[in-house]
Amino acid sequence: MPTATRLARVAAALCVLALGGGEQPPGAAEMAESAPFATAPPPVPGPPPNALADSVHRSDEYGLKSLFDSIHQRSGTASKWYERLNVRGYTQFRFGRTLYSGPDDVPTGQFAATDPTGVPVNILGDRALTGQAEGFSVRRGRFILFGDVTEHLGLYAQIDVANTPPGSSTTTTFGQMRDLYADVYVDTAKEHRFRAGLSKVPFGWENMQSSQNRVPLDRTDAINSGVSPNERDLGVFYYYTPEDKQKLFRDLVDGGLKGSGNYGILGLGVYTGQGGSQLEQNRNLHLVARVTWPWQLPSGQVVEASVQGYTGETVVAGSPIRPLGRGASRTPTGTQSAGDRRGLRDQRVAGTFVWYPQPFGFQAEWNYGEGPGLNDAQTAVIVRPLNGGYVMGTYKFDTQRCGIVTPYCRFQYYDGGYKSVVNAPFGTSRQWDLGVEWHFLREMELVVEYNFLDSVSLVAIDRASTRSFRNFTGGALRVQFQVNY
Repeated sequence: MPTATRLARVAAALCVLALGGGEQPPGAAEMAESAPFATAPPPVPGPPPNALADSVHRSDEYGLKSLFDSIHQRSGTASKWYERLNVRGYTQFRFGRTLYSGPDDVPTGQFAATDPTGVPVNILGDRALTGQAEGFSVRRGRFILFGDVTEHLGLYAQIDVANTPPGSSTTTTFGQMRDLYADVYVDTAKEHRFRAGLSKVPFGWENMQSSQNRVPLDRTDAINSGVSPNERDLGVFYYYTPEDKQKLFRDLVDGGLKGSGNYGILGLGVYTGQGGSQLEQNRNLHLVARVTWPWQLPSGQVVEASVQGYTGETVVAGSPIRPLGRGASRTPTGTQSAGDRRGLRDQRVAGTFVWYPQPFGFQAEWNYGEGPGLNDAQTAVIVRPLNGGYVMGTYKFDTQRCGIVTPYCRFQYYDGGYKSVVNAPFGTSRQWDLGVEWHFLREMELVVEYNFLDSVSLVAIDRASTRSFRNFTGGALRVQFQVNY
């Protein structure tokens, strides 16, 4: 056999060894020696040169490939990712009626709800209660799509179909996205996660508590004004929750103890600071931090204590008014409409204490800080100090045949500005809320609440001899029927 031919066959055998990847079976060398070069085993099959799959999508071992695989389903594989999503929601139907209202500087009995010189009732949390045209309304109509689609990814989308669109004061069935975020779990135990998108800001225990679980009809102005409108913003948040605290947070909600949900025992975040789904209006982002610790006493009673704070700069929307009801119409300086987009300092710190209703319950939150507020002359929005909070007592009667009855009494106080309202009206508000919640079936509940009001009207009025943002006193009776699904 010529030397060149012998060398070629030896080279072919070496190629077979290299491509075969491992020890040869007995006689393999002899077979390679005697076999023609053209019949050598082909290399291990691989993607053709023009394959439409990269190194990520070609590998079945790559952890983040599950969404791609479930969309492009192969026979015999696991369920599709969208089959791991769930749907739930709730709807709140209300009837509200102002029983009396008027300016707080006129003696009671000398005004009525129809008095043109009076100040109509105006509550931040209930746009259907105006002291004038009142009746039935849909306060919330929530539909939620959620689920952990992989070990490392959770999705959450919530729409509310009971909103008032911008520029309208009569339409209340406008759809708006409330939440739209992804939870990225760093570990499979879900102790560390990042939440990106439109979601709640971790400031204030009652702000994070779902309105589906809250006993009173509305959140308090003092705490809610820090993250309104709608307690949400666009940003990125980090949450740390040990496994035992994950279970406790879940049990507090599922067990009917009106929990706030799992927002971590530690929460950190950066967000726009404009509220809701509004885009950033300046180049300054808000920072927020929260630490909370829930624990269970030997008696079984659960207690939770928290501290939280945020800082940033907020751009306030403006609208024409007559300062103090006198002179020409003008838009206060320091607002976006007056050409100021720099933003005003906005920072708060708050403390929380919750004694869960077992059967007696107690809640208290208070915050201090400074933020945008209309000056006393009503000519400019400036940075002003603020403080306020609430205390509330409840008692949970768990009956055998009539469901759960929870009477409550809450006092709230706020001295500060409302940055989410045009011109950031500033004033002092005091309010007593007396009510009872009757949760007669798991899927249905009824709340009756009476409010004693001494608050700031949040309506900007551009009319001669009419002062905007006056304080009013009033009484209101409201009833809410809620269905859960």
